[in-house]
Amino acid sequence: MAGAGALVGLSQLGNLTGLRDRGTGQQHVLYRIWLTLTGGPVNPHALAIGIGTIILVVMLRKLARKYHLPQIDMLLALIVAAVVAAWFGWSKPALDGKTLVSVVGSVPRSLPIPHVPEIKFWWVKELSGSALAIAFLGLLEALAIAKSIAAYTRQQLDYNRQCLAEGLANLTGGFFQCLPGSGSLTRSAINFQAGAVSRFSGVIAAGTVALVVIVFAPYARFVPKAALAGLLLVTASRLIDWKRLSYAVRASRYDAGLVFVTAFSAVFISVEFSILIGVALSFLLFVPRAALLRWSELVVSSERVVRPRVEDDPPCTAMLLYDLEGELFFGAAPELDRCFEELERRTKDENIDFIVLRLKRTRNPDMVSLERFEHFLHDMEKRGTTVMLCGVRPDFAKAMKNLKFDHWLPDDRVFREEAEKFSATLKAVRHVHKVIRNNSCPHCRQNGTAAADREAQYYLV
Repeated sequence: MAGAGALVGLSQLGNLTGLRDRGTGQQHVLYRIWLTLTGGPVNPHALAIGIGTIILVVMLRKLARKYHLPQIDMLLALIVAAVVAAWFGWSKPALDGKTLVSVVGSVPRSLPIPHVPEIKFWWVKELSGSALAIAFLGLLEALAIAKSIAAYTRQQLDYNRQCLAEGLANLTGGFFQCLPGSGSLTRSAINFQAGAVSRFSGVIAAGTVALVVIVFAPYARFVPKAALAGLLLVTASRLIDWKRLSYAVRASRYDAGLVFVTAFSAVFISVEFSILIGVALSFLLFVPRAALLRWSELVVSSERVVRPRVEDDPPCTAMLLYDLEGELFFGAAPELDRCFEELERRTKDENIDFIVLRLKRTRNPDMVSLERFEHFLHDMEKRGTTVMLCGVRPDFAKAMKNLKFDHWLPDDRVFREEAEKFSATLKAVRHVHKVIRNNSCPHCRQNGTAAADREAQYYLV
């Protein structure tokens, strides 16, 4: 929205100063603006109309808010600007047909009539790529402005309904010779800034436009382009939410980078592609953060509490108890490999025969991570080390069943996630102590985990 606001403001500088647009559609918009601004002298009449419109809009908005009046400041300012230009004769054509200030020009006094379009199926191949791009970018633009307005109003935004509405509107418009349409950054912003509070405001706006076209079309030629430029400059300044922008920049370097890249892309590339660039960059920055799989060693302390191990805790030679936390997707595979390598090294160096892996805080396992688990379990089995999986969540258990882990992994090595008052981790630890015939670990003997009544003594925080 910040980039779009800046781009809207820059693109209206030519109309504000009364300069004729220069350049071609193949040239960059900033280059065309530069050619326009350096292409001739400023039109003082147009500049006066534009600046006067801006001042009038700002003053009327303040009065409307102070006295709780209808927010029709932009409409009144546009009418005043058109009347002033006509009063001084600036919008009336001279003998050569030219006016002192550029005006909107003639508007057809009719509405589109119903039309059944001709369809040739070989067009699908020719037009499908461009049609898909237009639809995708149109949806992104519509959702961007809807999300921005929803941030102000705190309204619930239903993306599915928004997409369905836009699709139905374009489908219907095809029978009235309409161009593809979507939510507009400028029109939606003006609508919201005028006090619109629901989607029905779009219906009212459309009906008003139809009425103006049918009844007041001949008078549209008196509307100066400089006045419209003034309105759009005010709208552009209001498009930029400086408070929220500052909030995003101060939040983190991640958010600040996304804001600046997206904003500059909107200005130097295009608004539509800036959204694509911002979304793609957010995904690229998210993957490394989501791939930060964390693992930590746990211990059963002398107070009989299962907690993270600290440096002063004596080592346990009976088992390794580790907790995994994070997303188990392909991006976390390197970190998962490092965890398994550390476990393999420790079991070998410390001659440990049991590993208990707590998986309660892992989420969304995919094929790559499950393959890593399968290889690790098989490798440990070959080396004579028993691995217990505890706190196994339903999605992890379902994926293991789909891959037929149960065909080779015994049931007593998988402890599923349980309610808060029970602990799959404690069950796994107790099971290991039952299996160990002669537990000579000094740590286990010291804290009593090898005692006969160990099941009644454990508790977990």
